[in-house]
Amino acid sequence: MLVPLSWLGELVDLAPGTRGVDVAASFVSVGLEEEELHGADITGPLVIGRVLTIEEAVQKNGKTIRYCTVDVGDHGQRVTDGIPQEIVCGATNFEVGDLVVVVLPGATLPGGFQIAARKTYGRVSNGMICAEDELGIGEDHSGIIVLERYLGPERAAQLNPGDDAIAVLGLGEEVVEINVTPDRGYCFSMRGLAREYWHSQGSPEGGYRDPARVGEVPRDSTEGYAVHLVDSAPIDGVQGCDRYVARIVRGVDPTASSPEWMKTRLTQMGMRPISLAVDITNYVMLAVGQPLHAFDLDTLSGAIGVRRAREGETLTTLDGVTRQLSVEDLLITDGGQKPLAIAGVMGGADSEVTDTTTNILIEAAHFDPITIARSSRRHRLVTEASKRFERGVDPRVAAAAAQLAVDLLVEHGGGTADDAATDVDVTRPRTAYELDPMLPARLVGVDYSRERVIEILRHLGCEVVDAGGETITVTPPSWRPDLVDGPDYAEEVARVDGYERIPSVLPTPTAGRGLTHSQQVRRLVASALVGRGATEVLTYPFVSATFADTLGMAPDDVRRHAVRLANPLSDEAPLMRTSVLDTLVDALRRNVSRGQRDLVLFEVGSVTRPEPGSSHTAPVPGTETRPAPEVIAAIDAAVPAQPRHLAVALCGEIERSGWWGKGRAAEWSDAIELVLVVAASVSVPVSTEAAELAPWHPGRCARLTLPDGATLGYAGELHPAVCARLGLPARTCAAEIDLDALTAACAEPVKQADYSTRPVALTDVALTVDEAVTAGELEAVLRSAAGQHLESLALFDVYRGDQVADGQKSLAFRLAFRAPDRTLTTDEVSRYRDAAVAAAATAYGAVQR
Repeated sequence: MLVPLSWLGELVDLAPGTRGVDVAASFVSVGLEEEELHGADITGPLVIGRVLTIEEAVQKNGKTIRYCTVDVGDHGQRVTDGIPQEIVCGATNFEVGDLVVVVLPGATLPGGFQIAARKTYGRVSNGMICAEDELGIGEDHSGIIVLERYLGPERAAQLNPGDDAIAVLGLGEEVVEINVTPDRGYCFSMRGLAREYWHSQGSPEGGYRDPARVGEVPRDSTEGYAVHLVDSAPIDGVQGCDRYVARIVRGVDPTASSPEWMKTRLTQMGMRPISLAVDITNYVMLAVGQPLHAFDLDTLSGAIGVRRAREGETLTTLDGVTRQLSVEDLLITDGGQKPLAIAGVMGGADSEVTDTTTNILIEAAHFDPITIARSSRRHRLVTEASKRFERGVDPRVAAAAAQLAVDLLVEHGGGTADDAATDVDVTRPRTAYELDPMLPARLVGVDYSRERVIEILRHLGCEVVDAGGETITVTPPSWRPDLVDGPDYAEEVARVDGYERIPSVLPTPTAGRGLTHSQQVRRLVASALVGRGATEVLTYPFVSATFADTLGMAPDDVRRHAVRLANPLSDEAPLMRTSVLDTLVDALRRNVSRGQRDLVLFEVGSVTRPEPGSSHTAPVPGTETRPAPEVIAAIDAAVPAQPRHLAVALCGEIERSGWWGKGRAAEWSDAIELVLVVAASVSVPVSTEAAELAPWHPGRCARLTLPDGATLGYAGELHPAVCARLGLPARTCAAEIDLDALTAACAEPVKQADYSTRPVALTDVALTVDEAVTAGELEAVLRSAAGQHLESLALFDVYRGDQVADGQKSLAFRLAFRAPDRTLTTDEVSRYRDAAVAAAATAYGAVQR
């Protein structure tokens, strides 16, 4: 919101010599953030110019450059050797004869940009033709300012080359730009901002002059143009329109132009003057915060009706777009039938005020903020009116705003106002709140007295009744819908009294309880994977409706049962993931597509596992009171299980190639090894066995189990068809485990085994078994029978060839034995080994080679 200092000075008392920086600091002191300072930063000649000639030339880079001669009156245009000096310009949105804004050498533009005559594109440019952003009056840089379009043909016709553009555009005055937060909608007007500035100065008596004159205009009249608030309540029962004021002015001169002071004000506020009627509605909106709409009265055939849109209705709005209306859109209609406008957003093209309109109906209404916000977003149509309505407009200001517009139309358009007025008012009075006057002091930490709290609240516009008890009765002003409860009023007291009075107290931290067991496990797991070269990523937990088919899941796979979001961020991903791998593969694919070929990614995150057949629909309680215990229990019961999982995905080389030699590609065993590393980091032994589960390759998939036999997860190589559908490199590997299960498995502390300083005894054994016998099965038997002094056992070779029969393979294991109290003899080691071999022979028919 822009605040010209001259306009602000009409509503509040400004001390002599007050500058824009001083006003901005005052606004900041009451919680309104300064965005930028505009104006009064242009020095030197900035004049009106008329384009005389244009010569276009296409540069080598394809850009069109215009060599122009411009008449700037007596402000520096010179003739050298009979050739007028040129201005070189890259914009193409103007023609010969147009009036433009020209800055001449010696001037300085906002940001300290100094203008000088200089050679560019082969010729001397004696100044510059300006765009909006170069003058600090807008952000448009698509073309230069053509004054016939910017100010309107009538006002432009009054200008001559050489006129001072600073005065024409109101650039000589400082304008403060304020960032208005969503809860301070009343500050989208000079009325609201002037009141805030008054608060920043201590709310001096008589120092604020309300431009709305609320209370001076009669209300609740239905003698004027007929208005019916029919069917305006939305589905949730909130009244769509609870006040509608209609005023009529007849005989307005369609050729009358807006006064210069109004055009200047609108220009300073970032609006373009259009016509008298439109300019007046915009001016009143900026002044008092009430959006108005002007209808051509002669285009109306019946009473004004406010209702919800009907199925299939359309409306062509003022921007020329035909819009398909929703049944939740609130409409202004002609006779309750023909749509005239989307209420609070934009009017329709059929009833707009034109250059032949003489009879005007002024609308000043109050609409439900949520309804307007939804319509604005639904139609992707953000207007000055919708920005104000969706943040809350003062319902009491409608009649005063309409009266102000009527007065201006009569004064400057020569019209006559109808004596009868319409004011349909079904607004509800604000609810009073019993406030403890000591609450602000307790919440803020400043000793606010009872009298000071009451004084501030009354300056804010609140009605305060103090009966001398423990509480005071506070009724908020009509323009502050954000004041609801005690903390709201406490914040206002602190804000107006001054944030600088609040002491800075460094809080004393508590001793803390340290990390939970689950947090410790997650840190250990992440550290272990990072130590093996993996990179942690975070992905959104949302997947497409076809994720299960993409990963090749069986029709009866429980992971197919996913929770569907009621309001997803993207319609392409409406489901919650049932495994972390569902989304991790997308991160892997994205990195591969950007040239990263050798990757090990992992993610720790929650998955959502609903019960098959359950709806998981939770009750939606109101916000008036705390929900009943049974409602809270129902909400908790409706939340599906969300265990925490760990997923790993790897592709490319696990051991890099280089000058040292050839690397090694990642394979299924590496995925399993990473899970074993994770389990070892928390001292949980994990067993592996062959398994089949999508999306893994059926011959290269392992199930990992905990000591109690529970499934921890799966690891291996992804199925080739899955890799193809996902766009992943061939032979991509992955693993996923239930991290909550691993956390529970290591809940009990593990006692570290005594370390023996005795020498280790190593022995190797090669066993021939059938192909159907897995290495894991054989390892388990050897480990169980090798005795208590077995320290480690590892598979180091697998052989298939001439020395073993068809259908068989040779598995070679290295066994390490160590006793805690003595050095083992050769006979002891041989006896332990033979016992292990005998057990393998009994269990699987293994034959030692």
